[in-house]
Formats: sequence, C-alpha cells, structure tokens
Amino acid sequence: MTIIVTGASGLLGTALVDALRADGREVVRLVRRTPAKDDEAYWQPGEEVVDLAALEGAEAVVHLAGAPIGDRRWSPAYKRELVTSRVHATRVLVDALVQLSRPPEVLLSASGVDFYGDTGDEVIDESRGRGSGFLADLCERWENEAARAGTAGIRTVRSRTGLALSPRGGALGRILPIFRMGLGAPLGSGKQYWSWITVDDWVGAALHVLKNREIEGAVNFTSPEPVTNAEFTRTLGKTLRRGTMPIPVPAFALAAGIGEFAREGLLPSHRVEPAKLTAAGYAFSHTSLGDALRAVI
Repeated sequence: MTIIVTGASGLLGTALVDALRADGREVVRLVRRTPAKDDEAYWQPGEEVVDLAALEGAEAVVHLAGAPIGDRRWSPAYKRELVTSRVHATRVLVDALVQLSRPPEVLLSASGVDFYGDTGDEVIDESRGRGSGFLADLCERWENEAARAGTAGIRTVRSRTGLALSPRGGALGRILPIFRMGLGAPLGSGKQYWSWITVDDWVGAALHVLKNREIEGAVNFTSPEPVTNAEFTRTLGKTLRRGTMPIPVPAFALAAGIGEFAREGLLPSHRVEPAKLTAAGYAFSHTSLGDALRAVI
C-alpha cells in the first residue's frame, strides 16, 4: 500500500519517509516541480493542480507542507505566504482527496501547539480551545481545511507539534551555534513553557497514529515533560558543556530584532500534555529534555 507525503524534503518529512520505507511501505512524495523519480508525483497548490492518479487507492496521506514559520522576519507579504502555504494548500489537497473513488483511510495533517495561544503555566491537553493571535488563527484555519476530509469518510488527525529537536534544522539547529559559543540565554522572562519533541519521537508518534484507527482529531505531538525556556537554556548549555549568559534577552530586544515572530512564537507559554498519544499507548523514547538533547546532538 502507498503512503503519500507532502513536505517530504523538510526536517520531519525526510525522517518520516526514511522510517516508512524502513517499515516496508511504498512512499510517493508530492513535489511542486516536474517529477524526476518514480516515487514522485506532481502537485501545485497555487494552480490548484494535483495528480489524482497518484492519490487514487493510497493507504494514507501525510500533509506536512508549509512555508517555515521562523526562518525570516514576518513582513505582510510573508504572513500571507504562511497562510497560503497552509490554508490554501490544504484546501486544494483535501478537495482532491474527496474526489477520489478510493480515498485514503487516513489523513495526517500538520498543525502546531501555537493553536492554544499563550496559556501560562496551565497544563493543557487537546480539549483546550483555540487561543488568540496570528498563529492561533492560522492553526485553526489550517486544521479546519484538513477536517473537511471527514466528509469523504477519511479518518483525519491534526498533529499539533511542539518544538521538534534536531541538530539538522528547526529551532534547535538555528540556536546551536549560539550556544556552542557560550552565548545562549533565556528569552524574555524565561518562565514561558516550551513543549518539545525529538524528531525520532515525532516519527514514532506519526507511525502510531497511522496504524491506530481509534485515533482521530487533534493530537498533541509533544513530550510529556515540557520545560520553561530558562530550564531549556540551562539544560542545553549543560549538554554542550558550555556556560550560558546570566542576563536574559529582553522581550523588547527580541521584538526589535526578530519582529512579530518573537511575540507569537518565542515568548508565549505552551505547557502541553500529549493526552491522546499517552492514552493510545504510545511509549515515548525521550521524556527527559537532558536525555533527549544528549541523544540528538
């Protein structure tokens, strides 16, 4: 049986494709250029084009495509790209899926813990409603488009992912050089919770969700033990055997240097519990941040 993956060249997509193939699954990657290999099929959301033949009869679709959230300053044009690359692209994909005579059994579509907005030190699970802010609104619209797949009888899972830990990219990959120079420091108050997950556990959770037909709806893809930003800073410095700066980076300096992403992506607190994964029997490989950082660095 075939599994379709969008965003297959990204940090999570690359790891997932490797794991699926190791598990004996046939994978077809949707790409936005002329396919160059047998395992590629064409789609172009901007033109509302999807290769329906490639989707027909697939066992599952994993939808990870989307412009990077934190790679650049948010100009009005880039914020529109963030929305289009998620909301519109998901709409185009789901419109294609509901046309199929043999739709997939399951759609696993990406989302983020930013859905919840800033929740302080409150422990929250998937029952928590949407928060406020640009990213919360974006996640809700993104998830709503994915949920429409249910009209075709497709089991739909929205993976609300936290900080994915890998030295090869993502937030950790970007800050490692700073910490290796001994210049790491808490951000803002440092009291905000960061919910994190290793890429290996993200892949493990994705495989668990694809195989478990009882799991649907929003699912938190986060470790059971979120930590404050200050604790994350101390633990990363200790793991690298480097000191960290005693003075936090002020929130106003972050906002001046990075812009709106600092207020939306770095300073809000998300103390998220993976209640559905735990209830469904998923066993995390890494629950301690220290163990996780030692494993991935």
